[in-house]
Amino acid sequence: HKLNAAAGVSNGNDSKKFKGDIRGPSVPSRVIHIRKLPSDITEAEVISLGVPFGDVTNLLMLKAKNQAFLEMNSEEAAQNLVGYYSTMVPIIRHHPVYVQFSNHKELKTDNSPNQERAQAALRALSSSHVDTAAVAPSTVLRVVVENLIYPVTLDALCQIFSKFGTVLRIIIFTKNNQFQALLQYPDGASAQAAKLSLDGQNIYNGCCTLRISFSKLTSLNVKYNNEKSRDFTRPDLPTGDGQPTMEHTAMAAFTPGIISAAPYAGATHAFPPAFTLQPAGLAVPALPGALASLSLPGATRLGFHPIPAGHSVLLVSNLNPEVSDCLPTGVYGDVMRVKILFNKKENALVQMSDSTQAQLAMSHLNGQRLHGKPLRITLSKHMSVQLPREGHEDQGLTKDYSNSPLHRFKKPGSKNYSNIFPPSATLHLSNIPPSVVEDDLKMLFASSGAVVKAFKFFQKDHKMALIQVGSVEEAIESLIEFHNHDLGENHHLRVSFSKSSI
Repeated sequence: HKLNAAAGVSNGNDSKKFKGDIRGPSVPSRVIHIRKLPSDITEAEVISLGVPFGDVTNLLMLKAKNQAFLEMNSEEAAQNLVGYYSTMVPIIRHHPVYVQFSNHKELKTDNSPNQERAQAALRALSSSHVDTAAVAPSTVLRVVVENLIYPVTLDALCQIFSKFGTVLRIIIFTKNNQFQALLQYPDGASAQAAKLSLDGQNIYNGCCTLRISFSKLTSLNVKYNNEKSRDFTRPDLPTGDGQPTMEHTAMAAFTPGIISAAPYAGATHAFPPAFTLQPAGLAVPALPGALASLSLPGATRLGFHPIPAGHSVLLVSNLNPEVSDCLPTGVYGDVMRVKILFNKKENALVQMSDSTQAQLAMSHLNGQRLHGKPLRITLSKHMSVQLPREGHEDQGLTKDYSNSPLHRFKKPGSKNYSNIFPPSATLHLSNIPPSVVEDDLKMLFASSGAVVKAFKFFQKDHKMALIQVGSVEEAIESLIEFHNHDLGENHHLRVSFSKSSI
């Protein structure tokens, strides 16, 4: 009997059934049933729920029902997965999703296009994991960070490496003028997977490159839990002399930062996030051994430069003075105020609505070219941008946007959070009225001097389209120029960077 989307899941798709017994079948099976998935979920995101626990051998997506079935290589792997997620509900794009054993003992799949996509995603993800059963030389990794332009913290490393297994212990130090870390996993397979996926990756754009090797040590001995060393299995350890005492040792030791840009409702955190990762990907609230969030394939950016809580003002320099208040920072957050500096018109202070948004804007836009010059973005020492005092004219250099209708992130959990991508030459257009056709949009973008290379309406929904221009710089300028452009019929164009290309 083939289990496929048409057959549905005789015992699983009736949501009423689940209200009585949320745990669902308790008999272990290699097949995991996952419910309440966001509707735009990708195969890779579902597979990444299983990868830390073992090989994923099959996948069936029921997108219309917001469900999926994941088959693991062994019952033991499936039990570890269900056990882990029963204490730590996985969050994907700000949605809690629910994981339980399926009544099916294996998945039989057919050759439908959906299935082919699932199989392709499985091949792509499993080939990068080589055979993790091959015995790793050690459970301890030695990590060297080269080209250290931004500081890298112990928390940032925990966040990145937790994707591949529980990080038991970590020590950071400087040796031969190089920033290094030793990091211990409970098993060699996790160490192997982390080394394969992370060696050579950049933590921040274009810098802080990870070089990873197996350590000769077989175990780490950690005496103190502080900013230089941590033993996650021993929250009772002292912080050591001269270290700021950690009042919430357990919290501080176990919370490398809340991962999503807008934690789902109900997440209560006693202190602001230490740093944030791109909200794409799988976000799991970080607790001991969290499988933290990274959409690794192709990610050049694994984490962001940690920003002190509350710092939401950026200093943007190297601007073209004629157009200095037109900045692309609004893609990454809500811009509250912009002040062009009176004596240096190529510099501006930009106040975002919170420090997470300031981080996103800084990490994505620093170094990107705008009007022929690379943008330089750093954190300002100012805590806010002051408006000119009554009666003091500042020649319109300070603009207040706090009540702007254009803010993209006002609503908590806005779907714009899941559409934050690095600048790219392909732009996503939405809110297109029915009367506007392909040529209208191509001419609009060409009118500002951009070279339009490709254009495609979304099949299902002609309100949305992708347009590809000649370069990332042209895309940034087009976004500034045409976001909120009036297309008539009370439709204002929405423009953002796309993760796909045409």
